[in-house]
Formats: sequence, C-alpha cells, structure tokens
Amino acid sequence: DGGKVSLPLLADLNGKPFGRANAGVDMTFDFPALIAHAAKTRPLAAGTIIGSGTVSNKLNGGPGKPVWAGGAGYSCIAELRMIETIESGEPKTPFLLFGDTVRIEMKDKAGHSIFGAIEQKVEKYEG
Repeated sequence: DGGKVSLPLLADLNGKPFGRANAGVDMTFDFPALIAHAAKTRPLAAGTIIGSGTVSNKLNGGPGKPVWAGGAGYSCIAELRMIETIESGEPKTPFLLFGDTVRIEMKDKAGHSIFGAIEQKVEKYEG
C-alpha cells in the first residue's frame, strides 16, 4: 500500500501453522517512517535491511490467539510465551529445541512467494 506490506506472514513450526498474522494490520510505524528515523540516526547504504519487529494481530482489543485456538497466531515464540505468562502465570510454549524447523514466507494475493521461503532447522553445533 506504499507504506506497509498488508499480507499474512506465514510462520510454521515443525510443519504446522504457528502464525498467519497480517503484517500491516497492527504495524505502528510504516516503512517510510522507519527508514526516515533510521536515516536520522545512522548512515544507510544500498542493501541495508530495515525490520519492523514481530508480526502479530490483536483480537478484540487484547492480545491475539494462537492459530490452533482460532486466531492469527504469532511470528515470535517469545511474544506468545509472554502472552501465556500474563494469562496463566507461566509460559506453556517451549523455546526451540534441537531438531525443530521454522519456516517463514509471505505470498502475494496470487499465491506467489514475495521474498522466498526461509526455512531453518535447529541443529546442535558440533565444533
């Protein structure tokens, strides 16, 4: 839309939907504002990557819900754990473990991947 990418960010954990939140819905600052602020505080060069933070959507004025509970889910395990802690006093979702696979991708309205899928498996370093 000229300032925000208003499409779902598809986040999967071990092949199951973890997040389907729309990246533009609850984005506080659009990319032109983020870039302008970054340019005020540091030199930016070609190829600089500007990130907008985690992607999640509010639900009825409060935090969202996991995909398995009918919500749009999350793109950040730490954010979900924080919501779980607020709601029940402790987190239920574990952090990533060896063998876990995370995949993120965003597709346009025709179903074509915008930046390609990023898929990573957590493996133990055997240095």
